[in-house]
Amino acid sequence: MKQLTAKEVEELLSDGKALKLLDVREVDEVKTGMIPGAIHIPLGLLEFRMHELDKSKEYTLVCRSGGRSGRACQFLDSQGFSVINMTGGMLAWEGKIE
Repeated sequence: MKQLTAKEVEELLSDGKALKLLDVREVDEVKTGMIPGAIHIPLGLLEFRMHELDKSKEYTLVCRSGGRSGRACQFLDSQGFSVINMTGGMLAWEGKIE
């Protein structure tokens, strides 16, 4: 599984790289803030909402600490998606949130 640290994701975004971010945290967790531009699909709904995602794009998955996003990466990878896990999750994120 491909991985990037929260710092690497932040640097890519600040360099102007257009990343497709997918936040798989629960609704109450994202109320505390999300990375600007991220798509929110809770992990439990991913199987039912993956049709909203584009298989031709690469997605960087985000959760609180990196565990759920890792499971989401494994699932989406098995469905033919190109995915990267953001290790450390939002606990390690020091960039902007909205």
